[in-house]
Amino acid sequence: MSILALDLGTSSVRGLILDNAAAPQQDALARRKVALAVDRDGAATLDPADYLAALIDCVDELDSAGRLDGVELVASAAQWHSVLPLDPAGAPIGPLMTWLDTRPAALPGAAAPADEADFHQRTGTWWHRFYWTVRLPWLRRHCGGRPACFVGLPEYVLTGLLGPAPMSVSQASGTGMLDLVTMQWDTEAVQLAAVRPGELPELAPADWRGQLRAEFARRWPALAGVPWTPTIGDGAASNIGSGCLDPSRAAVTVGTSAAVRVVQLAAPGVPLPPLPAHLWRYRVDHTRIVTGRAYSAGGNLYSWANRELRLPQGAELERALELIEPGEGVPADPRFGGDRPPGRAPAGSGELRGLGFGTTAVDIFAGLMEGVCRQVAGDLDEIESTMAGPVTEVVLGGGALAASNWWRRAFGAALAPRQVRYMAEPEVGATGAALVALGRLDGPGPARDIGRTDDGESAGKLPASQPLYPS
Repeated sequence: MSILALDLGTSSVRGLILDNAAAPQQDALARRKVALAVDRDGAATLDPADYLAALIDCVDELDSAGRLDGVELVASAAQWHSVLPLDPAGAPIGPLMTWLDTRPAALPGAAAPADEADFHQRTGTWWHRFYWTVRLPWLRRHCGGRPACFVGLPEYVLTGLLGPAPMSVSQASGTGMLDLVTMQWDTEAVQLAAVRPGELPELAPADWRGQLRAEFARRWPALAGVPWTPTIGDGAASNIGSGCLDPSRAAVTVGTSAAVRVVQLAAPGVPLPPLPAHLWRYRVDHTRIVTGRAYSAGGNLYSWANRELRLPQGAELERALELIEPGEGVPADPRFGGDRPPGRAPAGSGELRGLGFGTTAVDIFAGLMEGVCRQVAGDLDEIESTMAGPVTEVVLGGGALAASNWWRRAFGAALAPRQVRYMAEPEVGATGAALVALGRLDGPGPARDIGRTDDGESAGKLPASQPLYPS
């Protein structure tokens, strides 16, 4: 048995083949970059038709290589928080708004939640530009048409391939409009978003399965009749793929952005633990929640620094960094892309302090990377306060950390005394989505490709033909 796993990211879309243990198979990855359109006003959008075409290209590539033969299940992970207005015919009205978009604002006179703490506890989110409670009213005014309904990225692309596709509870939790206990649309959130009947996606039950439309079944015969499972939010999928399945193990993922998260069991209808004011909480699926904090700076900050500071590359950069002990970089605020909720700082809020004529580009780079580490460490302490016991192990992952052993060491210093390990497997999101689809979440999680942060064999060096951080 093989599994086709799709990863619908912000900078790329990927399709890969996993074996029946959810391990990626050799030479069975297809990847297409997607163009994120950003501007000085805070826009960060994707072209939905181009995105669907890129996904189709990935599956075409795997099909032409014969890699779809034997596939018996399709699983997917996708970026949280995206939103796309559709017209009555189901066609997009403008581009798809991603999580990076900071333009939405509450309309003048709009009502806030009656009890913000209670709203936060029910939905795991806030009344904030990041979520549909603010985004939908703003889009109605600015999208240039009259939307008939709103969907996220996975619902749009899956509908293109499968026919009408419901929204998973994992993706719905990322809208900020789901009651996490009942797993239904929250009544107050619906009122805040001024949603009319039929404007929100149908919610997928736990046992939902989709199948390809006839035209795509003909195009990819190996997938005809193969079941597709509900899409998992990318952050939750990364935790599962990293083996962080219980509160003793936290995952820190640094991809385009960065996040720290812990997964807990949470049966339907059972009250959830109290949620600290500065943390979010989403659904992994119908039986698990994920609690954490996310940041707009991660691999995108690494890429910016490499480009604009004209840093030395590869081993030369690592040698220069080794002269700087973690904690001794330039004081820096890494919020170049603004705040993720509940913060409201706009894009362009990054800062560097204490610069002198002796300051080097490498000093600045180290300070920026340490700024991300400090954010994560502080919020992990707060996540820990919601648990019955301590977080004893942290698993680092994500493509941005592969290029720098020094950055991994800086995380290790910031997160001490917890044991900090690095997982070199780049496809933890797709792996996690497959494990959820298979229902294989009872064990301690995968341990392959995990080494200490200072383990030279897990340094994660990329081939010379690849950039340090694929954007």
